[in-house]
Amino acid sequence: MKLDVSQYRLKLAETEEERLGAQRLRYRVFVEEMGATASPEKHAAQREWDAFDAHADHLILLQSVLTPDPLDRVVGVYRLMRRDAARTGAGFYGAKEFDLDPIERTDRDCVELGRSCVAPDHRGGPALHLLWTGLAEYVLERELEILFGVASFPGTDPAPLAEALSYLHRAHLAPPELRVRARNPITLPKLEAIDPLRAMRAIPPLIKAYLRLGGVIGEGAYVDREFNTVDVCLLMDTVAMTARYRALFQRSRSAPA
Repeated sequence: MKLDVSQYRLKLAETEEERLGAQRLRYRVFVEEMGATASPEKHAAQREWDAFDAHADHLILLQSVLTPDPLDRVVGVYRLMRRDAARTGAGFYGAKEFDLDPIERTDRDCVELGRSCVAPDHRGGPALHLLWTGLAEYVLERELEILFGVASFPGTDPAPLAEALSYLHRAHLAPPELRVRARNPITLPKLEAIDPLRAMRAIPPLIKAYLRLGGVIGEGAYVDREFNTVDVCLLMDTVAMTARYRALFQRSRSAPA
């Protein structure tokens, strides 16, 4: 499949305008679309931000067409928090939901992935592929080995998610040395039988994409009422990836961007 990428530019945010554009997109996706709570100040600015932003790298996808408001040019974003930046800044975002001690103990370089989103009008095309291309480039250039971050199911009622969450814990649980644990985890019912196909249909596409790349999850799930989600912690060990998927991940470096 040939992807038309001429309408986009992929880069790390370098200017204040680009960083504000990333926050504008986050507001529209997480607050307006998904129902996250926001302060009056954030509603007035139509941007979503927190204390972690100043210490992270922001991978952004810009549409080439000019928009009346330049902040609206950002149509895709990934927030990337290196461990050295977390230690000198505000820490890792996921630490409020998960005990990240296994990540903190390892001497392997790591990055936390967060606030990933694509504007609705740009989903289903090359946008997500390009973001993954940029993420691969970022990881490989810096020789990062562990990727992790909070990944979400929409809504705060865990009952409809019981089979999907139980399947993830049975089939994709992280190895003990990387097994972070949820703080105040939700209690899942003990299911006698799980239909893997039905469970997979209930898992959001981004989580399934990580699983295809060899991703695993930490123990437990966390209800984030502020963001109106049920969260798991996804982890990827780039060294432990199967040869097939590691090759796919590396080949994305040569994809057009």
